[in-house]
Amino acid sequence: MRPLLRLSAGLLAALLLSLPALAADRAIIILDASGSMWAQINGKSRIEIARDTLKQVLSGVPDSLELGFMAYGHRSKGDCNDIETLVEPAIGTAGAIAASAMALNPKGKTPLSAAVKLAAEELRYTEDKATVILITDGIETCDADPCALASALAKDGVDFKVDVVGLALSKEEGEQVRCLADNTNGKYLSADDADGLKDALTDMVSDVVETAPPPPSSEEPANPSVNFKPTAVLSEAGDRVPNDANVIWEFHKKAADGSAGDWVRTEYGATYSGSIQPGDYILDVKLDYAHVAVPLTIAADAVADPEIDLEAGYIDLSPRIAEGADIDGNAAVALEFADGNSTTFYGEAKGFVPAGDVKVKVTMGAATLTDTIAVKAGENVTRDLVLGAGHADITAVFAEGQPVNDSVLFVEIFEAKKDIQGRRNSVANGYGPTISTDLPPGDYVVQATYDAVKVEQPLTIKAGEASDLVIDLNAGALAVSAPNADYVEVFSAKKDIQGHRLSFGGSYDMSATRTLPAGDYHVVVTMKDTSTREADTTIKVGERTELTVK
Repeated sequence: MRPLLRLSAGLLAALLLSLPALAADRAIIILDASGSMWAQINGKSRIEIARDTLKQVLSGVPDSLELGFMAYGHRSKGDCNDIETLVEPAIGTAGAIAASAMALNPKGKTPLSAAVKLAAEELRYTEDKATVILITDGIETCDADPCALASALAKDGVDFKVDVVGLALSKEEGEQVRCLADNTNGKYLSADDADGLKDALTDMVSDVVETAPPPPSSEEPANPSVNFKPTAVLSEAGDRVPNDANVIWEFHKKAADGSAGDWVRTEYGATYSGSIQPGDYILDVKLDYAHVAVPLTIAADAVADPEIDLEAGYIDLSPRIAEGADIDGNAAVALEFADGNSTTFYGEAKGFVPAGDVKVKVTMGAATLTDTIAVKAGENVTRDLVLGAGHADITAVFAEGQPVNDSVLFVEIFEAKKDIQGRRNSVANGYGPTISTDLPPGDYVVQATYDAVKVEQPLTIKAGEASDLVIDLNAGALAVSAPNADYVEVFSAKKDIQGHRLSFGGSYDMSATRTLPAGDYHVVVTMKDTSTREADTTIKVGERTELTVK
């Protein structure tokens, strides 16, 4: 559990460090205390992790920072007004916030929009610069639109932003809350991938944390208590890590066997220097996705100034559906690094990575691209990842002018070419009125299924082009009413060579409604007394046929 707690501590520390340490800047942390926070991660609840993390991180927050604390869902179930400011924004509130977090008992709903609005108002966002940090493991559950709220706050605010951390949210859920950050020029960070999240958080810090002033020209330390002044470099050639890079310095006690023991502390920043208790340590230095662990000895009355070689390069990869197209923000860019670690970006993939071969897989809908990119230490690699794919939007109609508008429609896309056994390879599928996907250029067969109707239609995809395909189901509806019926079954009117009719399924009900291909049908009704009634009917395209069987 210790690594998980350190991850969460890094998360909140990065968020808090992103706040400029100026007296005029004020912030409120909003912590989700809804019932889902009792869900566990590796045997420990999310709320326990949040409590412990706040206690650790807030102990290092400068007293000059005006910080407040708010929670929702912690007092009652099913109450969308259960939002409470537990600590008013003020300097020196770290201890009070930690204590308030320890007392939270999650139980209710997730009124995150109302909480953000209330926090903005308490920070006087229309008058002063203000930041809200929202940490949530769920989406809005109180009939509010967080996206519209964020736009309104950004319009009225002086210099207002919302930073959002989505804990254990799916991609779809994350998209529903990230607009709070996007619409206010804040940051959205996902906690789905633990290692990726930690590095993503440090990427956020690089944009907003104030760079420490350069050291004085004197060779003597400006602060006599500073006994650790490291230098982080990218290569053996001494290429220095940029001053605004997201370097994390994680100290562990050195165990008897020379391995990393208990965690001691974590510091941030490429220009970090500080005072470390004398002793033997294992120093884990991380820069985005690159890291190195080195032994470190801090001696009394001496300054340790090691040069740490991270052997890292920088990548900037832009997924595009076609040459010259915009970057696709929904494209999944999966990276596997030379050290065996991996992560996934959505949209542009940027950051420092270990030197060596980086395996890349880009996915846009059903289209994929694989590549291997060689990265040298100290090198910047910028590349467009062009899939050369096309886009398809697929809809269906019962008849001309009668679109299918519900999620019962199922669409599956197959390669047109059959294998040696006469089967086609399925490449994509989905439910809904409109199926949108990216596909490699080529010929396909699209199969649409709605109730008892199944229709196939060809589709050709060209690179860089969008195709709109409308599938005509050529169908109508049959509504059967049968008082005192026990079972209603619909058959084809025509019998096969053996005298059997094809069944289109049945229903244990006095009435049944089916969507069927246009044509002739035979209906058999089994009554509650086991006797049967039979009737013939015809279904017309785009029409509803009502049949009563007595």
